[in-house]
Parts: sequence; structure tokens; C-alpha cells
Amino acid sequence: MMNFCEKFNEQWQFIAGDHPLFSAAEIAAAEQVGLPHTAVELDYNYFDETSYQRPFSYQKTLSWQPEFDGKQVWLQFDGAMADAKVYVNGQFIKGHRDGYTPFDVLLTPHLLRGENQITVVIDGSENPEIAPFGGQIDYLTFAGIYRHVWLKTTDDLRIKNVQAIAGNVLADEKTLNVTIFLEQVAAGDHQGELVAQLTTLEGDVVATHSQAISGSFPRVEFSLSNLTGIRLWDVDNPALYQLNISIGGTNFSHQFSTRVGFRQAEFTADGFLLNGRKLKLRGINRHQSYPYVGYAMGDHAQKADADLIKNEFKFNLVRTSHYPQAPAFLDRCDELGLLVFEEIPGWQHIGDELWQQGAIDNVRAMIERDWNHPSIILWGVRINESRDCDDFYTQTNQLAHALDPSRQTGGVRCHTNSTLLEDVYTMNDFVLNGGEVALRKPQQVTGLDRQVPYMVTEFNGHMFPTKRFDCEERQHEHVLRHLRVLDACYADPNIAGCIAWCLFDYNTHKDFGSGDRICYHGISDMFRLPKFAAYAYKSQCDVADEPVMQPVTFWARGERCECLILPLIILTNCDEVEFKFGDYPTKRLKPAVEQFPHLPHAPIIIDDSIISVAEFGEWGMQWNTVELRGFHNGKVVSELKMPANPIATKLRVKADYQRLPANEKAATRVTIEALDQAGNLLPFLDDIIQVSVTGPAKVIGPEQLVLKGGAVGVWLEAGKQRGDAVVTFTSRRLGSQTLTLVIE
Repeated sequence: MMNFCEKFNEQWQFIAGDHPLFSAAEIAAAEQVGLPHTAVELDYNYFDETSYQRPFSYQKTLSWQPEFDGKQVWLQFDGAMADAKVYVNGQFIKGHRDGYTPFDVLLTPHLLRGENQITVVIDGSENPEIAPFGGQIDYLTFAGIYRHVWLKTTDDLRIKNVQAIAGNVLADEKTLNVTIFLEQVAAGDHQGELVAQLTTLEGDVVATHSQAISGSFPRVEFSLSNLTGIRLWDVDNPALYQLNISIGGTNFSHQFSTRVGFRQAEFTADGFLLNGRKLKLRGINRHQSYPYVGYAMGDHAQKADADLIKNEFKFNLVRTSHYPQAPAFLDRCDELGLLVFEEIPGWQHIGDELWQQGAIDNVRAMIERDWNHPSIILWGVRINESRDCDDFYTQTNQLAHALDPSRQTGGVRCHTNSTLLEDVYTMNDFVLNGGEVALRKPQQVTGLDRQVPYMVTEFNGHMFPTKRFDCEERQHEHVLRHLRVLDACYADPNIAGCIAWCLFDYNTHKDFGSGDRICYHGISDMFRLPKFAAYAYKSQCDVADEPVMQPVTFWARGERCECLILPLIILTNCDEVEFKFGDYPTKRLKPAVEQFPHLPHAPIIIDDSIISVAEFGEWGMQWNTVELRGFHNGKVVSELKMPANPIATKLRVKADYQRLPANEKAATRVTIEALDQAGNLLPFLDDIIQVSVTGPAKVIGPEQLVLKGGAVGVWLEAGKQRGDAVVTFTSRRLGSQTLTLVIE
């Protein structure tokens, strides 16, 4: 009988409290939920973060199936926050004290031939014995079973894991070194054959291998050699291959598949090399949280964040701050060519010996889960921004290198002269605080007498938190700070790259943020709607990728102090921009390469040496429409008009996905924007948006939204049935817009 692996996400009973065995009364009082699930759905802001810091219980009935006969039955949890205990029929089976890494539970010895009650008790308390807890952390951890659970069967000999490391990557003939980790779950004669096949994603066979195996040898190693015609995995052309492994004998069989890529990634004292080519890393930090449901978002939303980072904001690297993130997110990074710096859970605090051992275990769990992702180029084996602790970090580094000799290690700190135990000195540099220095020189930070591999892993963020609806002057300064750090990074060949803090605003504890439980540190808001600073990064892409021309202004006479409009930043990758203001002569403007000489694409900065105060006029004088045209190689590639008298004209709604699978809790983000007659965002229009859904979908969070800074977002979740879901967004001022989602 064949083995199977299927999602075990539906029809869980959920109740607050610690209940290893649900009584009839508790079952009757429970709420039926599907996974991923958050224990407490929070308001957007101004909530009590302690509401989820307590125990919760999930229960699901597992009936004995004929397919279980002669098999080992497992549950695999992709993530449960934070301290999880699994019970079968009230009997404790296994615990897992980390909210970010997966764990397996063998059910077979405990199952009855009938109905079985599977219970998972999770404790969302910030237990000081478990990373990242023990001190204060600047983010929330949202209790719940927030990733997939899988029900699977195996025979007594199974493939536990597979590691594939590419070799001779830059040679014509490449190698794939493969290690198979076998687990003999029960005693027996397990003699058989192993077959490996490397294929393209389209199914074309590249190489095969077969050999005899025995359950008495838990590790099998071999190489697929002399591989020709292999395409390299790169940021521009992320070629992927499929490695299929099967084992079989008279009384067992098992299959394992993983995607792999051929690439060489190396941090050097002179910068970062990808496949031997120097590449400046332009990165962003990402938390995995969402409004209302915290961590509990499905695969589609996870993948959409990766798309946003690479395709919309034009970064080439993401740091998974400050923990391993969803498999679906990493899968999408592989597909997109988005580089990843992945790190273990933690924030500043180092606990006692037991705590440290848990963190060391996290290193193992993270690497063993993710070692085949070609997108991952660096393991973070230090607690973010923690003090030096040489004995502890010697262990984390040694373990990382033993598990995966193909990748370097980093460890993020925020203090100078730190002991370098890792391969790369990774530093949160917050020196820019209105002064002249944007980034310190690497040796000034390391205190070493030599250059070492070096990367800036955070900047700005809490130094200049900025809301998307803040005044124009603050957003102007916010943009300048990001530009200055980015320029300083490009100026120094010894800095491999820099990673901005951070992708979007996020919920946090009362001790951080703006008092409303939000840190406004992002280049976009919690709905991933961009602030002006996002275009500082987007404008660094090539015009061939996408023309960018974004003025850092709301274009109004009285928005800035003293009714000034200058200086005016235009974030662009165009060669020049044509600026037409009212009836005044058209001006051709060039990028400010004198001020930002190292950026791939310096912004255009208009000051009173370019446009006189007389042209713009003073308070009380007529304000005029501006028209912009961006040129590349002499051709118009972008046009923009900002009216002097913007009129609220229409709503624009846009979904990340138009099609969603049924019965998987798949969700898509929808952005709702109030626009003027020229299609520009109206930054001060605050209106109520009523959302109504007809068909198999629902709104995550409230159905009544409020435009903030002229825009808001919402996630829509597909239901269990197939069909069209018609979603209507209604504004008192701007009428209604409809969106149709196909649930299939």
C-alpha cells in the first residue's frame, strides 16, 4: 500500500485554556477552525498584547484508516507558537519549545482502531526559557498553530531528509553531492535499492543514480558527476532543478523530492560574489506578520510578500528578521531569484545554559529544514543585537559549518569591536541620526587590523520612524536618510551590501513604537502600501526592468512650513526629467550625481538654483499643475501629471491574486486607493469603505475600513466552495468598485 502525505488543517476544535483531553462540554463550547490559525484576532492597533500570552488548545478527531495498517503514522507541524505539547487520547506524546521550526510526532504506538483525539496545547506566553523570550522584544509572536499541519504515513524505513550541495559550479562539468538521511523507525530487514533522479522542472532527466541500501546505514552519500548543460541559479535567471529520491525493498518504499539550484555565493573582504560576479546587495528586513491575524497567513500571502520585495520594490536580498520564515516564502524566493539571509530566533537577550541549548537546537532545525534552498546565501547564527558570548557562538558557528559546509555564517550585532566568530561581520549601523556620517567604515566598526567580509544588516528604522500619512517634510527627510545610506553603501567596495529596516510597519509591544502597538519603521505600511521611501529603492532598478518617476511631494502650496515646495526630490531611474509648471518654460532636469555620486540612479533634486522662488510664487499666489516626462536614451518612458486642483474622482481596487484555490485558507491582499482626476493618490482623503462579499470568500478583519492617507488594504480569504466571489467596496464620496475573485 502506498504512503501518503496530506494537509491536516481542517475541522479543528479550538478553545482557550490548557485542555489535554477535551470533555464533551469543552467540545460543545469550542469553535471550529481551520489552519493556519491565530489564537486571538487582534485589532489593527491599540490592543492588549497580553491577550494571546496564555494557553490555548486545539483538538481534532483522527479516525483509524485502512491505509494505516502496517504503516507508521506521523503528524508534521510546520510552526506552532510558542510552546507546543501534543497529546493522543489525553496522553502526552511530544513537546516542541520553538515557535518557528517544524517538528514531527510519531502517532503509531498511541493510535486506537477507532476514533482518536489529537490535542495540541500551545502556550503563547513569553516563556523566558525559550528564545526569543527572556528580555524585551520589539515585535509580537502571536500564539496559534499558524502554519500547516501534515498527516503522513511511512514504512518502517523512511527518508528523513536529503541534502544536496552543488560542486564545481563554475566549471563546464558540475557536480551535485547528495546525502540521504534514513531513519529506521522499527526493527526489521530493510535491504533494498535507492534510486535518485535529477530533472528539470519540466521533467527532462539530467542524471540518475542507483545503489543498494540497508536500514543499518542511516546515511547514504553519493555524487551526480560530470553534469553538463546545467543552467546556473542567479538573481536574474533563477534556474531550478528537481531531485527525486526513492527507496524500496520487499517491505518498504518511500519517496522524497526537493528542488535544488547550482550557484556559488561568497562573501569576501572585497564584497559579495554570486557565481564569480560581484553583486552589491540591496536588501530589506521582513517580519512575517499581518494585520489582525498576526503570523497566520497561508502560502499565497507569503509568496506575495516575496513578489513585492523582488518585483515591486526591486530588492535583491531579504533578511528573515528575526527567525526562520514560512517554507512557501522561501520557495518563492528560490523561484524569483531573491537572495535570503536566514537567522535563528532571538532579539538582544541571551538566556541561561538551557536557553542557549535551545538556540543551538534552533540552528540545527533551521539549517536542516532549509539547506536545499539556493536563495539562502548566509546563515544567521547569532541572536540579533546580542552581546558577545564567545562560548555560545563558537558552538552555533561550529554546528552551522558541520551541517552545511557550503554556506558562510553571519551574526548580527549593533556594537563595535565585537568578536568575529562568524565568516561575515554583519552589523546594524544606526550612526545616521541627522549628522554627516551615513555609514561607518568597516574597520572602524570591527576594530580589526584587516578587511573582513562585511555587511550592514539594519539602518534607519527606529532612528526616523515615519508614517505613510506623515507630513511631507518628514517624508522628505525619511527619503533622504535612505538615499544617503544607500549611496554610502555603494561608495564602499568593502561593504557587501546593506539591508534596510524594514519592509513594512508591524505590531509591537507597548514599550516600542508609537504607543498604538505599531512600529512605523517600514518603507511601507502594514498593508504593504508604499511610503515615498520605497521608491528610493525601486528607482535603483534599470529602466528596462521598469521606468520609475516618483516625486516626493503631495503637490500642494501649503503642505510644508512657510508654504515652501523646495527642495523637491524626484526619485527616478530616468536619464533626465522634463518639468513643466503652469505656463512657465519647460525645464530639463538631470539627476543629482554630485550629491549622490555612487547610486546606480541618483534622484533629481530641484532647488531654488533650478527653479526660482518667483516661479513657484508665495503664499496666496496661484498654484499650478505640474507635468513630468521621464526620458531614457532620448525617448519618453514615463509621464506624470499632478493637478493644482485635485478632485476626488474614483476608487481603485487591485488584488495581488485574481484566482485562489478553494479550501486552503488562501488569501489575497486587495488595496483600495482614492484617486484624483489624473490618477494620483489623494493623501488626505479619509473616508469609510464598506466591504461586502457575495460568494465563497470572506474578509480577514473588519468589513468596514477607513482610508488612511487616502488608501487602505484588506486580505480576502477563499472559502471551501468553488465559484466566483464578488467583492464590493463602497465609499460615500467615491461610489463603489467591484472585484471578482475566482475560487477554484
